[in-house]
Amino acid sequence: MVSQYLSYNNLHHRRFLKKLASLAMILATLPTAAQEVAVKTNLLYDATTTPNLGVEVGLGGNHTLNLVYGLNPWKFDSDTHGERFAKHWVFMPEFRWWTCSRLNGHFFGVHAMGGQLNVSNVDLPMPGVFFSGVNLRKAVRDSRYQGAFAGAGITYGYQYPLSRHWNLEAEVGVGYAHVWYDRYPCGDCGSKLNSGHANYAGLTKLGLSIMYVF
Repeated sequence: MVSQYLSYNNLHHRRFLKKLASLAMILATLPTAAQEVAVKTNLLYDATTTPNLGVEVGLGGNHTLNLVYGLNPWKFDSDTHGERFAKHWVFMPEFRWWTCSRLNGHFFGVHAMGGQLNVSNVDLPMPGVFFSGVNLRKAVRDSRYQGAFAGAGITYGYQYPLSRHWNLEAEVGVGYAHVWYDRYPCGDCGSKLNSGHANYAGLTKLGLSIMYVF
């Protein structure tokens, strides 16, 4: 169990480093005329004990590229619920079109997402619908599910400048995600019971982010 846990976290760290390297390569290839670069964190996502970091870069015209990475490696124990966790990592790139000027006012976006999860004994805050396969929102209360997911969706949001360098961003996105999983009886114990998949449609993004614009 310990080796499985360490392997799981080491995998996250390796993937995180790869994402940072990819981001550095992307930023290095952007023209200097791109100008705006901003870093941000989603306060709503932080509230779920998931540290996250976003970078948004101007691409020219009324377009920007937004890249977000979130990682939750934690476990929680309580006398009433026992061991609980919703460990995961997610990487979400998004192309945005602004109705006025970049990093100011209304925007629309198209996002993709991919990551891994390891979840047990929790209620998943996913208000959408699992329309085929297992209903993970309920199933993870009684078993542990570990696997990967990928999907895409559309976004609407608004940025409000607070000062020369600080912005506040609100956004909501809807879309589709496919989940591949292995099911285990509980926590970190037991042998694999079965494998399967699930399809989800609904809310894929919800954010209230504070950001610094360079």
